[in-house]
Amino acid sequence: MFDIGFAEVFLLSIIGLLVLGPERLPGVARTLGGFVRKARLSWYNLKRTVEAELAEAEAANTLRDAKREFESAQQEMNQLGQALQQPLDGPAKTSAGDSEGPDGDAGTEPSEPQDSPQSS
Repeated sequence: MFDIGFAEVFLLSIIGLLVLGPERLPGVARTLGGFVRKARLSWYNLKRTVEAELAEAEAANTLRDAKREFESAQQEMNQLGQALQQPLDGPAKTSAGDSEGPDGDAGTEPSEPQDSPQSS
């Protein structure tokens, strides 16, 4: 969190020793250490809470997207089911002179198979 090296800590200790004196310096150091510990713990708790909230929001977004996709698929399935339930229309009936044969040729008779020599 703070980028304090050994030299800075040593310099602050010397200044504290001169200002506070040798009797009160250990008590003040313990108090400051407790404050730093509490601040660090509070920072980690805040960080953990924010990460948990972000993960929860991401999971909620994922669930919401999945629900939308499911509803869309369900809607498509309902539309497909309705389309399948509608009666199928047969081929359009035409007049007798315009009827087409099974091969698509209009008015032609199917040819008879030719006799082929049978091998014995």
